[in-house]
Amino acid sequence: MNLKTMHMPSKRLILSYVFDWIVIIAIAAVGAGWNYIKPFHRPFSPVDLSISYPFEKHETIPTWLLVVCGLVIPAAITFLVCLIFVPGPTASRGTPKSLIWRRKIWEWNTAWMGLALALATAFMITQGMKLLFGKPRPDLLSRCQPDMSRLQETAVNTIGESFDRAWVLVTSDVCQNQDDDILQDGFKSFPSGHASFSWSGLLYLTLFLASKFSVAIPFLPPRPFSTNPDHTSAIAPSNLKSKSILPLHKKESNLASPSFSEEKVVPIRYQAAAPPVYTLVLVLVPIASAIYITSTRFTDYRHFGFDLLFGSLIGIISAWFSFRWYHLPITRGAGWSWGPRSYQRSWGIGVGVGSYVGTEGWSQSGRSQTTEGLTESERYTNGHGGLTESERHTDERRVDPAHAI
Repeated sequence: MNLKTMHMPSKRLILSYVFDWIVIIAIAAVGAGWNYIKPFHRPFSPVDLSISYPFEKHETIPTWLLVVCGLVIPAAITFLVCLIFVPGPTASRGTPKSLIWRRKIWEWNTAWMGLALALATAFMITQGMKLLFGKPRPDLLSRCQPDMSRLQETAVNTIGESFDRAWVLVTSDVCQNQDDDILQDGFKSFPSGHASFSWSGLLYLTLFLASKFSVAIPFLPPRPFSTNPDHTSAIAPSNLKSKSILPLHKKESNLASPSFSEEKVVPIRYQAAAPPVYTLVLVLVPIASAIYITSTRFTDYRHFGFDLLFGSLIGIISAWFSFRWYHLPITRGAGWSWGPRSYQRSWGIGVGVGSYVGTEGWSQSGRSQTTEGLTESERYTNGHGGLTESERHTDERRVDPAHAI
C-alpha cells in the first residue's frame, strides 16, 4: 500500500479526531466516577408494599453480560460490516486498493465513534440522574432490613402515626444492613441503567445496519410541481431510457395545450420499493434484545415501570443523536457516514464560515474532496462559500493581472 497514493490527512486533522476519542472516553469516565458517590436517599415508609419485593442476588442480565450485549457485540458487528461490505458495489474493479481501505477504515472509525458516543452519553446521564433523584428500588426494604425499634428516632413525618406506628416516613438511618454497596444501590432506581445502556448500544446497531443495507420505509422525495399525469399514472412507464431513432419534431405548446413530450418522468410508484422482509428482521433483532434486557429489570425487582421507560428514552435519544452526528440520513445517505473535517477547520470554525468542510482538503499537500474536477474559476466562485482565508488570497493573486503567469 503506497502512502503517497492515499493522500494521508494532516497531523492536525488526525489529532483532532484523537482528541474526540479522548473526550468520549472522558464522558464515560465521569459516569463511572459518579458510581462512587453516595446518592440522595429519599425517605420511605417501612410498610410501603411497592418497595417490599425480595432482593434477587442473581440477576438475569448481570452487568458483565450487559456490556457484552450493548458494547462488545455491536462493536464487533459494525467492524465486520465495514470490513466486508464497504465500499459496496459502487466501487469498480479498477478502484485503487488504497482508496478502498481508506473508505473501510473511515467507516469503521465513525461506526465506533458513534457507538462510543451513544453509550458514554447515556451512561453519564443515567449515573448522574441516579445520584440526583435517589429513588428507592422495589426491593429496598429487603436491602435495608429496617430496625422497627428506631422508627420514631428516624421519622421525618409522623402524620400516619395515629393509625399505626409504622405509618411514617423514615430516613435510611433506620437500616441495619452492614453491606453499604447493597444499601447505596437500593437508592438508584431512577432511571434504569440497563435500559439506557442496552437501548443506546443496540438501537445504534439497528440504525447502523438499516443505513448500510438500506432498510427503511420507502421514501418519496419531493418533486417540482407538474400537471403531467404520467407522474401518478397507473400505466405510464418511465421515459428516462426511451430514445427515438428518428428525429422528433417539437410541437409548439401553449397554456391551452401543454406538451409533456420532453419532460423526463419516473412515475412516483417506481421511485422506491419496500426492502426484502428478511432485512427488516435483521435490523429488528437488536431492538428485540433491548426490550428483553429492559424487561428483566422489572422481573428481577430492580426497577419500576417508569424507571424503565425513562431509561429507554435516554438510550433511544442517545443512539439516534450519536448516529446522526456521524452518519447521513438512512433514507438519503446511501449507507455512508459523514466525511472528515477539513484540516484547517479540524479544531473549530468561526462565525460565518458555516461548515467544517472546505476546499483545503485533509492536508496542505492533499486534494480537496469538494472541488476535485472543478476549474480554477469555478473553484474561486465556490470558494467564497467554502474557501479559507489563505486560499482566497491565493486565488485573488491569480486573477490579478499583476500576478498573472
